[in-house]
Amino acid sequence: MRRSGPSRLTPATLGPRDVLHVGSAGLRTRPMRVVLSALGIAIGIATMIAVVGISASSKAQLLQKLEALGTNMLVVSPGQDMFGGEVKLSKDAPGMIARIDGVQQVGATGDLGQSVRRSEKIPQEETGGITLKAAGEGLLDTLRGSMRSGSWLNGANGRYPSVVLGHVSAERLGVTHPGQQVYIGGRYFTVIGVLDPLPLAPEIERSALVGWSAAAGLLGFDGHPTSVYERSTDASVRDVRELIPHTADPENPRNVQVSDPSSALQAKAQAEGAFTSLLLGLGGVALLVGGVGVANTMIISVLERRHEIGLRRSMGATRGQVRLQFVTESLLLSGLGGVAGIVLGGAATYVFAASGGMPWVVPPWAVGGGFGATLVIGTVAGLYPAVRAARLSPTLALQAV
Repeated sequence: MRRSGPSRLTPATLGPRDVLHVGSAGLRTRPMRVVLSALGIAIGIATMIAVVGISASSKAQLLQKLEALGTNMLVVSPGQDMFGGEVKLSKDAPGMIARIDGVQQVGATGDLGQSVRRSEKIPQEETGGITLKAAGEGLLDTLRGSMRSGSWLNGANGRYPSVVLGHVSAERLGVTHPGQQVYIGGRYFTVIGVLDPLPLAPEIERSALVGWSAAAGLLGFDGHPTSVYERSTDASVRDVRELIPHTADPENPRNVQVSDPSSALQAKAQAEGAFTSLLLGLGGVALLVGGVGVANTMIISVLERRHEIGLRRSMGATRGQVRLQFVTESLLLSGLGGVAGIVLGGAATYVFAASGGMPWVVPPWAVGGGFGATLVIGTVAGLYPAVRAARLSPTLALQAV
């Protein structure tokens, strides 16, 4: 009879729980080293999460503001004729624009040449950048503006020497409440109100507004508007924009300019991520430095635990199991740093958003991408130390004790 050869021994397999246990052994025995090594990863991830979160929060606030202000307002202003000369809008332009299908509200302003000063003792040249405008009664509703204090111009007070100040104008003139007076056109006008900020009409914020009738009767206003603001339905904005030049000046529609003030805010919202790429790059550099720190920690760990590696190899552990042990340890180390970084980045975003009155937004893709990056860094950082540990000879490793 033939004797059967000796049965070949097969190494025991490691389950997920066993892999986690042996992979975390080095972390449990050296907590301070773990903290310092994970800190580099945490800083990189926190930077990336904070950069994306702050940018997303700022953009969300801007979009909320834009939604509240609306994107359905157009501003009509006079252009230039074919010889480059200035033209004027017709006195009837606001009324004609109001009759276009889809137009809901219309307000107009007309520029006046007089200066606005706190008193007659202030030199006329020192205007403080404040412009004087005649304003129609429908302007405030068209701009969706509100009064910080006082009241808006109407058919009654708009005939007398009364004025409404934009909030910037009020600050520059030192006007703190209605009832105070400012000097315009050789007489004092009583301030009856101060406006809240108007993001879609910054020119109004730096203006002093008098009633249309008072401007004509007291300040020599010719009645030609220099800006006509109109609100239309969202669905008809494009059609209204095409019709306005032909309606405001049928003979010379090219002399009429139509602009969309909300486009600046829309462009700003789109540009929020332009500078983010650079900051994300800086966060990536910090993350890479953290990965180098993890790799360095793992190499030192392999050198310090040669006896352990030799003992495990002599007891039957395969090279693959040793590699798996140290890759797992590197992943756990990077994962801890990644979780800490996500928490720190989210907290930094929350503090920034709360201080600026913004909505707190941390995109899920940033969290998932950041944590995924930590796992990639952990795998790459642990590969070389793991391969080095697996190549150690059990005999030489035990002799190094």
